[in-house]
Amino acid sequence: MDARRLMVVALLVLGAMSAVAQVSLDSCRHMALRNNKLMAVEQLKVEQAGYRQREAQAAYKPRVDFVGTYLHMGRNVSLVDIDNITPTQFFNPATGNYDFVIDAASGVGVSIEGSKVNAVTQRVKDALTFDTHNIFAAGVLVTQPIYMGGKIRALNQITNYAHDIAQLLRDRKAEDVIVEVDQAYWLVVSLKAKEELAQSYLQLVTNLDDDVKKMLEQGVTTRATLLSVDVKVNEASVALTKVKNGLALSRMALAQLCGEPLDEPMTLADEGRSDLGVQLYPSTIDMAQVYDRRKDYGALALGVKVFDEKAKVARSEMLPTIAAVGSVFTSNPHVYNGFKKEFGFNYAIGAIVKIPIWHWGGLSNKYKAALVDAKIKHLEMEEVKEKIELQVAQANFKYQEAFKTLEMTKANLVKADENLRIAQLAFREGMSTSDDVLAAQTAWLMAHSEKIDAEIDVMMYNVYLSKVTGQMKY
Repeated sequence: MDARRLMVVALLVLGAMSAVAQVSLDSCRHMALRNNKLMAVEQLKVEQAGYRQREAQAAYKPRVDFVGTYLHMGRNVSLVDIDNITPTQFFNPATGNYDFVIDAASGVGVSIEGSKVNAVTQRVKDALTFDTHNIFAAGVLVTQPIYMGGKIRALNQITNYAHDIAQLLRDRKAEDVIVEVDQAYWLVVSLKAKEELAQSYLQLVTNLDDDVKKMLEQGVTTRATLLSVDVKVNEASVALTKVKNGLALSRMALAQLCGEPLDEPMTLADEGRSDLGVQLYPSTIDMAQVYDRRKDYGALALGVKVFDEKAKVARSEMLPTIAAVGSVFTSNPHVYNGFKKEFGFNYAIGAIVKIPIWHWGGLSNKYKAALVDAKIKHLEMEEVKEKIELQVAQANFKYQEAFKTLEMTKANLVKADENLRIAQLAFREGMSTSDDVLAAQTAWLMAHSEKIDAEIDVMMYNVYLSKVTGQMKY
C-alpha cells in the first residue's frame, strides 16, 4: 500500500513538474527581453541620453569654477629705473638756493654726484623693488548666462529629443527581439507537430507493410510490391529522424534566445495543439494611427526636430550673448599694500557682452548649411512615410493570403483524411492496390504538413503585421 502511495505521489510530482516546465510564448518573450545583450545596450543608451539631458539643463544655472596658479619669476619687479631717480630738493636759506641732500656735519648741500646722494637714490630704488620670485594666485569665478542667442534652449530641446529617440529605438529593438523569438517559438511548435505527423505516417506505412507481408505469405501479392512499401517505411523513418534532429536544434536556438541553458530544452505550451486558434483580423488599416504608433517613424520625426534645433544653434552664433560674471580672488604677494608677501583678497563683478560684427560670411553660411540639413531630413521622412505605407499594405496582403491558404488546407485535410480512409478500406476489400494506398498516404501526409505550415504562417504574418502597424503588445 505504501509503495502504491509513493508511486501516486511520484506521478503527481512529475505531472506538476511537466506542467511547470511548459513555457508560454509570453514567457519566452519576457525572458528574451530580459537576457538579450542588445536590449541591454539600448537600455544603456537611454540612460546615457538621460545624463546628457541633465547636462544640458545645467547650462541654465550659474557655473562656479576655482582657478589656482603658481609662478616662479626669474627677476624681481622694480617700478623705477635708478637713473631716473632724483633726490628730494629743499630751499637752503644760507645760500638762498634749492639744494639737494644736506650733509649733517657741515650743513652744506651735497651735489648730485656725491656718495650720500647716490646712497639715498639707491634706498629709493630698493624701496620700489619687490620680491616677486614666487607668485601664488587663486580665485573663484561665477558665470551666469543671461542671453546666449537661444543656444542653451536649443541644446536642451536636442537632448530631450535624443532621450525620447533612445527610448523609441529601445522599444523598436524589443519588437525585433520579439519577432525573432516568435519565429523560433513557432518553429518549435511546427516541428513538434511535424514530428507527431511523421510518427503517424510511419505507423501508417508500417501497418501497410505488415498487411503486404501477410498477403505475400498468402501468395496474393508480389515481392516487388513489398519492396516498394519497405522503401516507403525507410523513407518515413529517415524523415522522422530528420524532424527529431531539427526539433532538438530548434529548441536549443529558442533557449539561446531566451538566455536559458541549451542542455535544458523547454517544453512549449502550444506544443501538441491541433488548432492554434488563429483568427482573421480586419483588412482595413488606418495609416494615420500607424504613423503615430510606429517606433521607428516616431524616432525619425524626432530626428527631424533635432536638425531643426541644430539650425537654431547655428543661428545663435550670429546673435549677441550676455553673461554676468563675479569672482573672489587672492594673490601672494598682493598689490594692495606695496607687494607684501601675504595673501590679499579682492572681488569683482561685471558683465560680458559679445556681439558678432564681421566674420566674412562664415556664420551665416554655417546657418544656411544647417537649414539645408533640416530640409533634407524632412524630405527623407516623407520618403520613409511612403515606404511604410507600402510595407503595411504588403504585410496585410500576406496575412490575408496566409489566412485564405489555411482555410484551403483545412478543406484539403478533410478530403485527404476521407481519401485515405476509402483507400485503406478498398485495399482491405481487395479493390485497390498498395500503390493506391501509398498515394493516399502521401497525399494525407502532404495535406497535414501544408496545414501545419499554413497555420504557422498565419501566426508569423500576424506578428509581422502587428509590428509594421505598431500594434505589437508585449
